[in-house]
Amino acid sequence: MADKITVLDPRGYPPKVVGKRLANRLSVLDGKVIYLIDALFDNADVFMDQLRCWFADNLPGVETRIITPRESWVDDPDMRSRVVADGDAAIMGVGL
Repeated sequence: MADKITVLDPRGYPPKVVGKRLANRLSVLDGKVIYLIDALFDNADVFMDQLRCWFADNLPGVETRIITPRESWVDDPDMRSRVVADGDAAIMGVGL
């Protein structure tokens, strides 16, 4: 093959990543509200439902609420404020 080809990298330039501390761990879960955030990835809804069932079977004193953002990959301030106002912790599900 005598002709040259050009290959373009579609990934572009990665953004600068700034580390953040993890949230403090709760000392107990009984009586707490845990939001299970379905991040709209493939099968995340199935995983969140299985996780909700696990909590119901193994930690019945924990209230779980499944919540989804309006769209994937976009910050949802309304959802975030609801989790902060009504919840004690959150678990983000990103799919299988």
